[in-house]
Amino acid sequence: MVAGWFTEGGDGFRLLGTRCGACTSVFFPREDHRCRNPACGSGELEEVSLSRRGRVWSFTDSRYRPPSPYVTNPELPWEPCALIAVELAAERIVVLGQAAPGVTVADLTVGMEVEVVSGVLHEDAETTWTTWQWRPTGARQGEGRVMTGDVA
Repeated sequence: MVAGWFTEGGDGFRLLGTRCGACTSVFFPREDHRCRNPACGSGELEEVSLSRRGRVWSFTDSRYRPPSPYVTNPELPWEPCALIAVELAAERIVVLGQAAPGVTVADLTVGMEVEVVSGVLHEDAETTWTTWQWRPTGARQGEGRVMTGDVA
């Protein structure tokens, strides 16, 4: 877990960003020193919880083993995963993240609604590293595909 990037508090899993008090620009990952807006530069930044839901802006299949800092076991075959760029309309930003387990590019369309959920980046005998992932709304935790139509 990267300290200060998300919280799993009472209102569910939320990404944390910062908002400039002078120009209202929102940043993720968070900025703690000065506004990144080149026209501003204020140091008046406050932590904000970002929207839990957004719309798919773009997506792709990751078909290669990622470099450090991601930890993977080279003895095991690499499992591709979907990467999703999600537009948070209220914040006017796009946040990139992995899709939740079971979600593939075949499950995604540009413009569909997704929600941020907690996921596991890596774990070993002593530690579980938590990250954020995107999941289509309507899917249950641990379930990637959204069921549509009649269920028998």
